[in-house]
Amino acid sequence: MDAKNYVEKVLDDVKKRNSGEVEFHTAVDEVLHTLIPVLEKRPDLIEASILERITEPERMIYFRVPWTDDSGKIHVNRGFRVQFNGAIGPYKGGIRFHPSVNQSIVKFLGFEQIFKNSLTGLPMGGGKGGSDFDPKGKSDAEIMRFCQAFMSELYKHIGPDVDVPAGDIGVGGREIGYMYGMYRKLANASHQGVLTGKPLTFGGSLGRTPATGYGLLYFANEMLKDKSTSFKGKTVAVSGSGNVAIYAIEKAQQLGAKVVTCSDSGGYIYDEEGIDLKVVKQLKEVEARRIKDYLQYRPKAKYVEGSTNIWEVKCDVALPCATQNELDKASADKLIKNGVKFVAEGANMPCTLDAVKLFQTSGIYFGPAKACNAGGVATSGLEMTQNSMRLSWTFEEVDEKLQGIMKNIYAASKSAAKEIGDDDNLLAGANIAGFLKVADAMVKQGLI
Repeated sequence: MDAKNYVEKVLDDVKKRNSGEVEFHTAVDEVLHTLIPVLEKRPDLIEASILERITEPERMIYFRVPWTDDSGKIHVNRGFRVQFNGAIGPYKGGIRFHPSVNQSIVKFLGFEQIFKNSLTGLPMGGGKGGSDFDPKGKSDAEIMRFCQAFMSELYKHIGPDVDVPAGDIGVGGREIGYMYGMYRKLANASHQGVLTGKPLTFGGSLGRTPATGYGLLYFANEMLKDKSTSFKGKTVAVSGSGNVAIYAIEKAQQLGAKVVTCSDSGGYIYDEEGIDLKVVKQLKEVEARRIKDYLQYRPKAKYVEGSTNIWEVKCDVALPCATQNELDKASADKLIKNGVKFVAEGANMPCTLDAVKLFQTSGIYFGPAKACNAGGVATSGLEMTQNSMRLSWTFEEVDEKLQGIMKNIYAASKSAAKEIGDDDNLLAGANIAGFLKVADAMVKQGLI
């Protein structure tokens, strides 16, 4: 069977066996089609049925999470953990608390994590987890009780050398702290390396909070340098106002760019003079308020209802940092007409496949999420290293290592793209570079 037919057969089987899991289908589709040139050169991987194996999780864990709210009412949520591929190291990937979380979302994120973790050069396999629990509007006590209930089942399946979860949407240092405390109690062991994104007082790493946003800019900066330009004087549109967006804005401003937007689920802010990051941090990190309240501090700014409308703005660089599928083909068309030259994904697959194709066919230099936003998991890997060594590095040491990792990811993606004769196709390059390391490890470890 030739490579193209093999890919189409596997993709068809994935869709039939995982019926209705649209997000997972999209992730697999995006990766598999870019691997055809590699499989043409490596028929041994077809003979080893490597795609059938790599698209099937090694383990899928589903469990109920009963908890009580402050009034004593019982609630039941669903908990998930996918341990997708451990060929190159312990499973590694975040925990997401959001009403949208389901098996498809978790599998899509876990599948992406395989290649993202591989690209970092660190020994980490791919995993992901979460719950359909919504932390918004919950008290600290309710969140603590939920985290403890969640960990009372999850702890059986994780460990520093088995599976190392981290935070994601809805899960920050507070939630990681509550989960670690429950794990420590149940396991009767101080395995600090079992979770990353911990507070600094018990094994957390300096530089972890800004790592995804900073890493995005370090990767994007390589993209601009490759085209003989820089962020200095560039106009940048950023979506989101969470952790990734905030620190992407911060680093972009440090590199000399003018960031003119940020958003939340209600709408977006356009500040022609440049986003006042102190205001955004106060609203989001301190007061947990909506982004529209930005106008109370910056009345000359403009607020527009509907977060997807953000891509109507004129910019040189677009950094989607909110959530998956936030930037569709129509939005991509608007960005192109308004002069965008570079797009780098800060969230997990925020651009639809149609949008990505339009960027690529229109000459827009596109950076895929699995490469661009790998800074978070890379720094989580550095936190694991520090935990194993029982020491802490300075912020400067962590940031220097992060910059090196992101530059290496760009170089590996670019090199793999050149190998297939499509120099600017960083999406294919990142997929191929991440895939080959994992595939070779799977083949050498035998049929397991």
